Amino acid sequence: MDHGHDTAADYADPGLEPDVFARNCTSRPVLQNVASRWGVLALVALLAGPHRFSALRRRVDGVSERMLSQTLQTLERDGMVHREVQQAIPPHVEYTLTDLGTEVAQRLGDLIHVLESNMDTIRTAQAAYHRD
Repeated sequence: MDHGHDTAADYADPGLEPDVFARNCTSRPVLQNVASRWGVLALVALLAGPHRFSALRRRVDGVSERMLSQTLQTLERDGMVHREVQQAIPPHVEYTLTDLGTEVAQRLGDLIHVLESNMDTIRTAQAAYHRD
């Protein structure tokens, strides 16, 4: 039954090259998921290795339990994160990066490094902007 709502599947034409600049390209929501504030931080935090949910939440300071859970589910759906239930007593869940997630996280880590190492320049630009 069609309720008149467009879905990603309506625009998924395997014959078309992905183009994130095209409004209906299926790559755009993936970019939005990866480049979200919590997506970036979760992916880069996982570069250090496997994390349990609570450890990841401590590492990504300021994220709510709900937002981290949603972010991890989205990243898992997009093939960036692997979720594995460990058969321990008590059982726990561990998150790791997939090969694709590692590649994306490394590039995001490079971006973070550029920003952090240029904070003096950024602060100077911000101060000059606010003076005008």
